[in-house]
Amino acid sequence: MVKRLVILILSFSLLLIGVTACSGMTSGKVFKIGISQLAEHPALDSAREGFIEALKEAGYEDGKNIKIEYQNAQGDVNNAQTIARKFTDENVDMILAIATQAAQAAANVTKEIPILITAVTDPVTAGLAESLDKPGKNVTGTTDINPVDEQIKLVKELVPQAERVGILYNSGEINSKIQVDIAKEIVEDLGMTLVEAAVSNSNEVSQATQSLMGRVDAIYVPTDNTIVSSIGAVIKAANENNIPVIGSERGQVDAGAVATKGIDYRELGKQTGQIAVEVIKGKKPQDTPIQKPKTVTLIINKKAAETIGLAIPEEILSKAEEVIE
Repeated sequence: MVKRLVILILSFSLLLIGVTACSGMTSGKVFKIGISQLAEHPALDSAREGFIEALKEAGYEDGKNIKIEYQNAQGDVNNAQTIARKFTDENVDMILAIATQAAQAAANVTKEIPILITAVTDPVTAGLAESLDKPGKNVTGTTDINPVDEQIKLVKELVPQAERVGILYNSGEINSKIQVDIAKEIVEDLGMTLVEAAVSNSNEVSQATQSLMGRVDAIYVPTDNTIVSSIGAVIKAANENNIPVIGSERGQVDAGAVATKGIDYRELGKQTGQIAVEVIKGKKPQDTPIQKPKTVTLIINKKAAETIGLAIPEEILSKAEEVIE
């Protein structure tokens, strides 16, 4: 009888150990997540909020069974590197890196801590993964690759007479260069010319926008962190010259761009958070595919169009999932 009881106790103990191992968390341990965000602007903020929301929906709540530490690099790559080293020194259990340069900084300092990425356009070109399907490293998450072709076509639909399209971007951001190359090819296919205005920091955005005035019929803004963090300056200059701005995500449209056919960063953040839950439970990042956005939405800012005297065709308005009056 005693022998049978001992066997039952041992079996039950092993079962508990197995359950704990499958969860990826040690019983009683508070799972630590460090969030490194490259810059502060609506798109990246929304991605972070969506990530935290997905964790909470899965039962992981800050201050209860997980601890989240948020750090913002304020657009400075050196700050992003310092944040990454800080999280590594603190031996956090996971890092969420928001934007390409924040992700690269984290990947440069640790090959062991799981890194979840979001708002990264091309993880492979950025050296973060061997492929989207099988990252092969300690990095997984989501890419915010945009339907640039659909967004450039939207320029032509809204401004049929457009011949020259301006594009603003940070020449030091890999994800931005990729989008510029895509945009150039599509613009030329549509019989237009792309006029580039590159910056190296947010202080140059206003001047770069002014340099496009009188030279373009519309402006396209990609998912560039430097430009988006100063989107107000872009909208102001464009409105003063009655130039429509076509954005690449809803935050830009909320700020005054005329339209976008793009992704919702809050939903992208939630998608990333759902992947993080799988990693917390024991799945290995190197074997977890990096996902593309699941939804693309057409959003029209009718009020912004009226401000510059642009009439939105009824056919386009009828297709929009959301119209800002």
